[in-house]
This record gives sequence, structure tokens and C-alpha cells, in this order.
Amino acid sequence: MSTGLVSVAYVVASILFILSLGGLSHQTSARRGNLYGVAGIIIAVGATLASVDGGIVSILVAVLLGAGIGIAIANKVEMTQMPQLVALLHSFVGLAAVLVGFSGYIEPLIATSGTEHTIKLVEVFVGIFIGAITFTGSLVACGKLDGRIDSKALTLPGRHLMNLTAIIVCVLLGAWFLGTESMALGIVALILMTAIASVLGIHLIMAIGGADMPVVVSMLNSYSGWAAASIGFMLGNDLLIVVGALVGSSGAILSYIMCKAMNRSFISVILGGFGQTSSSSAAADADQTVHESSADDVCEELRNAQSVIIVPGYGMAVAQAQNGVSEMTKILRDRGVNVRFGIHPVAGRLPGHMNVLLAEAHVPYDIVLEMDEINDDFPDTDVVLVIGANDTVNPAAAEDPGSPIAGMPVLEVWKAGQVVVLKRGMATGYSGVENPLFFKDNTRMLFGDAKDSIDKLVGGLRG
Repeated sequence: MSTGLVSVAYVVASILFILSLGGLSHQTSARRGNLYGVAGIIIAVGATLASVDGGIVSILVAVLLGAGIGIAIANKVEMTQMPQLVALLHSFVGLAAVLVGFSGYIEPLIATSGTEHTIKLVEVFVGIFIGAITFTGSLVACGKLDGRIDSKALTLPGRHLMNLTAIIVCVLLGAWFLGTESMALGIVALILMTAIASVLGIHLIMAIGGADMPVVVSMLNSYSGWAAASIGFMLGNDLLIVVGALVGSSGAILSYIMCKAMNRSFISVILGGFGQTSSSSAAADADQTVHESSADDVCEELRNAQSVIIVPGYGMAVAQAQNGVSEMTKILRDRGVNVRFGIHPVAGRLPGHMNVLLAEAHVPYDIVLEMDEINDDFPDTDVVLVIGANDTVNPAAAEDPGSPIAGMPVLEVWKAGQVVVLKRGMATGYSGVENPLFFKDNTRMLFGDAKDSIDKLVGGLRG
């Protein structure tokens, strides 16, 4: 394929990727956005393969092998494991940036000299630096999300100074790398920098508590995008630069939105310094009483309600209760009850996690509302069903200035007439913070597996 046709294909693919991002911004257009993305990547890969002069067989073998492994893994992953998978995939992008960086330095595809050569060396160094941080940081995030690594924040004494020292050393190694004409010494500088950046990536994410992992995932998404862009610069591939920039910038914007939703500082996220969730609020007072309910009592409350808001959380995802919730919603709406869903921006462990589950269960898009759209309606709501959510409905964020989550915007469910919390037990949320909602006079606890509890409610409402 001629260079001109490849350029045209890349432009078309870039437009499709932009349309894909636009489509993914809303539930109703998300499927179309996915199709745009798939079409864009098919065109991009096809044009790239068509422009290769030799080695096409080995490339196709690698593509088919990778695709086969990816399909096999994706088919085994449950929706509750999707955050771990996303973090793991981010790590692959980081590793690719590191490997391409070393390869581009040892055997550059494009011969350069003078200022262009210096710019190329900077691209190699920065690309490997970002890639190494993304690789190890994403692996740590995956481990925390999967429970293989303690979710508590690792707050070492002088950790910020250690991070700053590591960055300064990498900058000095960069100056050495740019100043040497010996490839052997250049490789030594790259290896030392890669090792330091890898440790830095581990430390940055280890310093962040498990409750903040949704922000970390979106932040690493941004890192992986910039790592991909750096690969594009090293390979002289304009499309990869564009795609990497799109992913990097959109991930950064999403991280900023998530930080606002959790009352976190965006700068402190980047520096890995906001992992303070290991401290928890004081335990509940001994005289506080939990009001337990039964499925029959909850069914009666739902029958008498005119308005119901359902607030799903990670517990619903774990129990795979979304289909039962969808069926219960249909029954209530057929009875004339105004049923809506309230979604917190960080519900679950991945942005949009609850939206995807509800869409999968065919819950109508128009009744699934974001926190800002529904928070003012709780005082006029008869019953709120909290299904497996904890930190995102914790009144301490709004009422206790001394709480570790003070200032975090939450769904103010306690303002409703009646709150029913479906939960396995009285354990704290992922942040480790006690939830006063469970002890309020208008709160009833329906203990048990969320799916079993919802199935009982569905059966009772049908009867």
C-alpha cells in the first residue's frame, strides 16, 4: 500500500476513534461508540500490515497468538473482575513502551542526526520512563483490586522525599544518557532509569488506599495512553501518537472528574500521596442499635411506596443480582411506582461499572441517573434500596468533619422516608470507615446475599 493511502487510512481511523470517545460518553450511544472503535482499529491494523515490507508472516502469527490469548482470558473474566483486567491490560501497554524504547535505541528504524537525534533520544528516555511506571504501577493496582495485595495504603516515612529523589536521579541519568556517545553507556543509563522508574511505579500505587482504586485505574489509563503516544513518536507512527494522546487526555479528564467525586486533589493523585484511607473512623457506639428487617416487611414497604430509588454498589456486582433488580424494577413500575437508580461516580471499582451491569440487565437508560441528577430528590422519596453500597452512601462524609472521607460527595440516601440496606453483614466498606447510616432510625437492614434477597423480594411482590 502506498504511503498516501496509509495516511488516508490513518486519518479515517483517527476520526473513528474520536467518534468512539464521543459515543462512549453516554449510555444510549455507547454501543455505537464501540462499533466506531472496532472499525477504527480494524482499519488501523489493516493499513499498518499492508505497509510492512517484510516479516508479515511473523507479525500475523504474533497478532493471532495475542488475539487468541486475549479472547481466552476475556471469556473467563467476570464483570466483577473487569477492573483487575483493565489494570492488567494497562501494564501490557507500559511494558510495550519499555521494550519498544530499548529496541528503538539499539536499532532505530529512522536514522537521525543533530537536533533530530537529540529529540529522538528524549523520546526514547521519556517513553521508557512512563512505560516502566505504568507497567509496575498497573500490576500493583491489579493486585490490590484482586485482593492479592493488601488494600491499605503503604505510608512509609519520608515517602514524598523518596519519590522526589527517584525522579531527580532519573533526570540526572537522562542528562548522562543524552550526553554520552557510547551505546553501551547509554544502555546502562536506560537500565538504571528503568529499574528506578519501576520501583517508583510500585511505590506510587502502594501509597494509595484500596478505596481510591477507581481513581487509580483511570489515572493509569491516562499513563498507558501517554506511553502509547511515546511509542508512536519512537516508531514515527502518527496514528499511534494520535490514539495515545486521545487515551492519555481522556484518562486524565476522567481522573479529574473522579477526584472531584471523591474530594481528592488531582495533583496528589499523580504524586501518589493521597493514600490515607488506612485510617478508619471510630467504631460505632455500643448503645447504637441496628434495625433488622425481613423480605416480607420490605415487600410491604415497596407496595405502599409511590417513589423508590435504588442505589447499587459493588456488592450487587459480586452477587450478580442485577437481573433480579431489573425484574423487581419492572414489577414496581407496572404497579405505577416511580423507580429510579442513583449511581455514584465511583460506585464499584471502575468508572461506569454499575451502568454496564444495569444495561446488561436491560434496565432502561432513562431511569439510571448520576449522583448530581438525583441527590436533591431523596427527601421526596418514600423508599431507598441500597444494594451492596457502603462508602458512597456514608453520612460521615457530609456530617463528620473528622472522618477520613469527610468532604467526599455521597448519595444522601438517609434523607429519604425509609432506607433499606441489603448487605451480608456489618463490615465496613473498602475504605475501612464505619457507616452511621446503618444505625439511623429510618434505616432497616436486610442481611444476606444480595441476589438471594432480591429474589425473595421479587417473589413477594409477585405474590
